[in-house]
Amino acid sequence: MGISFVVPPDGRRPDDEDSMIRRALAASVLVPVLLAGAALADGRQDFTLVNKTGYTISEVYVSSAKTDDWEEDVMGRDVLEDGDRVQISFPYKEKSCKWDLKVVYDDGEEAVWNGFDLCRTSVIRIRYNRNDGSTWAEYE
Repeated sequence: MGISFVVPPDGRRPDDEDSMIRRALAASVLVPVLLAGAALADGRQDFTLVNKTGYTISEVYVSSAKTDDWEEDVMGRDVLEDGDRVQISFPYKEKSCKWDLKVVYDDGEEAVWNGFDLCRTSVIRIRYNRNDGSTWAEYE
């Protein structure tokens, strides 16, 4: 299967057919390149954090498992209400897969989880059991 054109007696294609061919060829080359570039712009560690604790989370910290420094709150001035979710994105150049997660609730209480493989995790759900005071994370 190919592209067929009606060629006039002089053997030359009309300009509009030439430009159409050039545009089609350029698109067939550029579209995959642009799509690959967009995919690379996102880090493979990106994940969605879901708050299922019954409390508001006022701060979220994500730190490489190789360091003891929490750096800055990735939520900034925002908070994560119970039942809400937030997308946490990494720069494409980030290579590490193992990450620690710390959340601070609006009452100042903290919870920490160590060693999430964010290269294989797309969603982390944080839960809290009021009966026994336990906090845990489910991930997929």
